[in-house]
Amino acid sequence: MKKQIFPIEKLSLQATKIKMVVFDFDGVFTDNRVIVLQDGSEGVLCNRSDGLGLEMLRDAGVELLVISAEINPVVSARCKKLRIPCMQGIKDKLETLKREVEKRSVSLNETVFIGNDINDVPCLENVGFPVCVADAHPDVFISVQYVTSRNGGYGAVRELCDVIIEGKNENSGISAI
Repeated sequence: MKKQIFPIEKLSLQATKIKMVVFDFDGVFTDNRVIVLQDGSEGVLCNRSDGLGLEMLRDAGVELLVISAEINPVVSARCKKLRIPCMQGIKDKLETLKREVEKRSVSLNETVFIGNDINDVPCLENVGFPVCVADAHPDVFISVQYVTSRNGGYGAVRELCDVIIEGKNENSGISAI
């Protein structure tokens, strides 16, 4: 059965419950493409605006984590710069997600997971706030309650951060800037 996609207002209303945001990396922080140089090294493009959004979430006390199936030094470098713990080479993302939320004394119901592909579906189906990017694989949409208006790598992460922060501010009586 298809879940109803939350309008942005409903996710915003739920924002006060959010204690942790977990991200897939490729296809969420990036546009899912890779630049391969002649020496075999890889590069990806990320949106710089994501960094400020992540900082605002961190300042609001929201835990952040990246869980990625691939091991890639580019992902390590970007996560280090953004100061997000990053777990790579993860074959069973759901088991890792469950362990990590428990370690942080957070429930799955208080967790957002944002992904873009079918290997993210088990996580999406087990969190309180499943989200995907606008250009996610078609089979992912049935498992989410919110779809960003932006594609992966083009500010989808920032959009999600802004929605959560705005919701936390509105629902706590703080006016958004």
